[in-house]
Amino acid sequence: MDGDDRRRRARSFLIGGVVGASAAIAAARRRRDGTRRRPERRTTPAGLAAFENAPCYRELAGDDDRDA
Repeated sequence: MDGDDRRRRARSFLIGGVVGASAAIAAARRRRDGTRRRPERRTTPAGLAAFENAPCYRELAGDDDRDA
C-alpha cells in the first residue's frame, strides 16, 4: 500500500510540474513577443459613471430628491 501511495504522489507531482512548466513557458512567450495589447478607449463611461446615466438610476435619484 505504501508503494502505491508513493507512486501516486510522485505521478501527481510530475504532472503538476509539467503543467506548471508549460504555463511558465507560455507566459514567457507572451512577454517576449512584445506585442502588448493596449486598452481600447472606452466609448461608454466606466465605474459608477455608467450607472449615473442609466434611466433606473435617474428615476431613483429623482425619487430621493423629492423625498428630501
